[in-house]
Amino acid sequence: MKKPLLGLSLSQLQDVATSLSMPRFTAKQIAEWIYQKQVNNIDEMTNLSKANREKLDSSYYIGKSPACQRSESSDGTIKYLFPTMDGHTIETVYIPDGNRATLCVSCQVGCKMNCLFCQTGKQGWQGNLTTTDILNQIFSCDYPSNLTNIVFMGQGEPLDNYDAVMQSIDIITASYGMQWSPKRITVSTVGMRKTLKQFLDNSQCHLAVSLHSSIHELREQLMPAEKQFPIAGIIELIREYDWSHQRRVTFEYTMFGGLNDTLLHARELVRLLDGIQCRVNIIRWHRIPDVPLKEVEDTRMTAFRDYLNNHGITATIRASRGQDIFAACGMLKSQNDEN
Repeated sequence: MKKPLLGLSLSQLQDVATSLSMPRFTAKQIAEWIYQKQVNNIDEMTNLSKANREKLDSSYYIGKSPACQRSESSDGTIKYLFPTMDGHTIETVYIPDGNRATLCVSCQVGCKMNCLFCQTGKQGWQGNLTTTDILNQIFSCDYPSNLTNIVFMGQGEPLDNYDAVMQSIDIITASYGMQWSPKRITVSTVGMRKTLKQFLDNSQCHLAVSLHSSIHELREQLMPAEKQFPIAGIIELIREYDWSHQRRVTFEYTMFGGLNDTLLHARELVRLLDGIQCRVNIIRWHRIPDVPLKEVEDTRMTAFRDYLNNHGITATIRASRGQDIFAACGMLKSQNDEN
């Protein structure tokens, strides 16, 4: 059975070349064809000899898979349903915004974290995506050359699929790969401490922490992961790193009516984040089935934001995008995996 080339690092492509009795330098040529020129088939790799292309084609293929479903929002947001290597599906969201175009990619089929407010968590967990699955979302969207930013904020917990996510990032940022700056990439997490430390030590990508409440008991009610990864410990770890230069930390705060939207909660948040150079993104919750939470009033969000800004923490209200096609934060689900 043929194997995909998409998702292989330069060293892995060198192993491929060696195994097929091809010169090792052809690995870099193959990488450039896949990641920079973004070819669709091996025969397009014209600086490889015909004999070497035939050798490569005998055991490998590029590995791109087109979306099996595409939905476009009235605001220009596009949601894709992509197949995975193991027969599942995942959703990916393309968000154009003036000169920026952000792709929100998934890293797992479903999610283990089971956050109360998230549709992906209600799905459960069916498995990790491969590096091929992750990169396919980038290379098979409609406008890969238009992308200015990638956020690992789709389905799944990125740091629960650490190796595949980090290899994807390595390829995106490598000189043989897409040659992106890590400052164009943001990785979101609930705060898995061990792999979070690995990520902070080994990457210069931006970090986004799913916070949603600074109060332990309330965060635990919203996010079962708080039991194993309490926010106090995550903040303690984050304080060990320098956030004053190029890398940025953002705290994601999904707001629910009557639950975490008061100035008391804002004061506790200021206390928790005191001294950390950061940004707070306030996110409107969008109703999902069978979840007894309430949507928040605009005045509450504005008052909360203004309190944070007036107390030294940069805060913004994230514009909701793609709600009409169920592409907004917390609404993604593997449609073909519904029970």
